[in-house]
Amino acid sequence: MEIELIEIQEFLASRPPFDQLPEEAMARLPGQLSVRYFRRGTPFPPPDAPAHCLYILRRGAVELRNRGGELVGKLAEGDLCEMPCRFADRTGLGPGSEEQAAAVDADVAVTGSTAEDTLVYEMSGDELDALRATYPAFAEHFNHSVSSRLRKALTGMLDASTSGAALMTVAAKDLLRRGPICARPDISIREAAQIMSEQRNSALLLSHDDRLVGLITDRDLRNRCIATGLPTDRPVREIMTEKVVTIDADTPGFQALIQMTRLNVHHLPVLDQGRIIGMLSTTDLTSFQSTNAVYLVGDIYRAESVDLLVDISSKVPELQVHLVNSGATANQIGQAISAVTDAITKRLLELAEAELGPPPVPYAWMVGGSQARREQSSHSDQDNALLIADEMAEDDDAYFAALAARVNDGLHACGYVYCPGEVMAKNPKWRQPLKVWSKYYNTWIKRPDPMSLMLASVFFDLRALHDPAGLYDELHDRVLKLSRSNRIFIAYMASNALKQRPPLGFFRNFVLIHGGEHDRSVDVKHRGTVPIVDLGRVYAVSLGLDEINTIDRLQAAAGSDELTRDGSASLIDAYELVGTLRMRHQAAQLRRGERANNFLKPEQLSALERGHLKDAFVLINTMQETLSQRYQTARIP
Repeated sequence: MEIELIEIQEFLASRPPFDQLPEEAMARLPGQLSVRYFRRGTPFPPPDAPAHCLYILRRGAVELRNRGGELVGKLAEGDLCEMPCRFADRTGLGPGSEEQAAAVDADVAVTGSTAEDTLVYEMSGDELDALRATYPAFAEHFNHSVSSRLRKALTGMLDASTSGAALMTVAAKDLLRRGPICARPDISIREAAQIMSEQRNSALLLSHDDRLVGLITDRDLRNRCIATGLPTDRPVREIMTEKVVTIDADTPGFQALIQMTRLNVHHLPVLDQGRIIGMLSTTDLTSFQSTNAVYLVGDIYRAESVDLLVDISSKVPELQVHLVNSGATANQIGQAISAVTDAITKRLLELAEAELGPPPVPYAWMVGGSQARREQSSHSDQDNALLIADEMAEDDDAYFAALAARVNDGLHACGYVYCPGEVMAKNPKWRQPLKVWSKYYNTWIKRPDPMSLMLASVFFDLRALHDPAGLYDELHDRVLKLSRSNRIFIAYMASNALKQRPPLGFFRNFVLIHGGEHDRSVDVKHRGTVPIVDLGRVYAVSLGLDEINTIDRLQAAAGSDELTRDGSASLIDAYELVGTLRMRHQAAQLRRGERANNFLKPEQLSALERGHLKDAFVLINTMQETLSQRYQTARIP
């Protein structure tokens, strides 16, 4: 074979979908291609293009622009363009969806031109059809939409993990190692302890007519009976926990783990249509898969000093690495790590109150950003604020200033560095009574200037971590009603959400960072996951949804006037794929003893992963364009 043909074969062999062809087909492939060269500025596809063919970009770049001249896509080295050029097919939003219909309309108006001198390989439609008919794996690339390719890619990535990935999908009922151990709530404390001893169980379910009414543990026996001197012949109901958190039999094991971590409990009763079928314990989970999230949280709540919390928090990167190795998705990792951060924050509040005394008036400690959305990776920076009851006196702020300083400084010591924008409770601006917070939101919503929109992106992602008086719920209800009814504010918010664009065509200099510490890399957080987070926030605010987590928001918005079910599923797949690649990149850095970051170099990925990441970026861009058209953001100054 001539050297030129060998070079073509080697170029295609590592790129999807040609990597799905057997050796004999690859050997014939170079002879089935024509080589064409286009100077910069040439229309693409060229006017003389056959009615049906496939172009493979070897060198150069092609820009795709809409009717308004805006860049909507870019083809670069290794990208394919099938003729007729159905750019709408690249969105992959599924038949019948509004987004795809909009993309088809836009397709007619999309024009392409070479952004630089470009070399392509051209395959005739007949040759392409023959390959698709002969090799199903090759044909699958053309037969499936971007969204279905993303879903398959994500499944493949997770299936490739070999260490305990089944916990992500195995049902709680399948993790139970024994049937339910139950007793009546009117038996004595001594009898309950005897049952637990005989069954060698550290907890006992209490039921009446097959209905769960309570739970006691070894800790309850110590703290509520022995330590208080309560006679053991008293009914066990006097020391039982009545409000017991339960899980459904079909709940995935990983979700049970997250629930235990958040609540700092070691037992969860399992119900099947209201009937008790057993009790899941941390021992059941750890016997199935080694994990330390629950034990980290347990250690956190026992820590008596900030120094001990600092020591415990140093294990969070190890937790992230373990979860990645276990086949967890980005959302699952974010849930687990955020639960640990929540526990550290709560413990710092407890330590601060123990030192300062009880608060003079009720307050709510609110967390923002990725912690609020439960999407953290190890040791993100902190975002938080204080909401104080309106009856606070002027002198009360000294207490809350001291409380905030202790918690913010403690979080910083634990690796959650101070917010660069000073969105922290120690900043007096973000430590205010309810009436002031209400004025803040009124101003932001009614006068959406750039600063208001920047603050809205922070303060529409809030979650109350400590709020015994329910102050946050009152504020949140007001804000949702006010923002949902203001369509002008939503339009400005949508425009602001489109500022971060995915790096389409990132194989070229057009998108890569140049120079500095992160030379030739892509910021997969701010250019990949953040655009989806921003979209989810717009959908939630426009529909008045309570959800804060991005995937929860997309699921809640599915089927609404704002987002179709196809669009929701596609964005979730894109979010999980980009986020999982980001988490894996960070885990690799942590294993090497490096500080984790969000800057991924394309050459670190396989050709297949690069293709899937490009699919995700294309889909995000399409959804952004749909939002832009819906709210006419081009008209917003």
